[in-house]
Amino acid sequence: MSLCRKIKRKDMEAVLSHAPLNDVQRFVLKTFAITKSEQEKEELTSFYLDYIQQKLDKVANEFWDNQKLDDTKMKELMYGHLRSSRK
Repeated sequence: MSLCRKIKRKDMEAVLSHAPLNDVQRFVLKTFAITKSEQEKEELTSFYLDYIQQKLDKVANEFWDNQKLDDTKMKELMYGHLRSSRK
């Protein structure tokens, strides 16, 4: 078993052991459960990733339009040290 699969399985077990799944999470699991091939799984994964990307683009555009995000802030986010210092 690859390290990636071990991590995913470990993360999944941790999530499942701490909180019950909500309706949306159960729906996503059911849609993946009915896939019959690797190609169908990849198509479904692509669909979900496209959906998430659209949502992220919308939020980023709203930040940009409301002037909460600009070139200076983008550079700060890309190159800046964002962790708080320990006291």
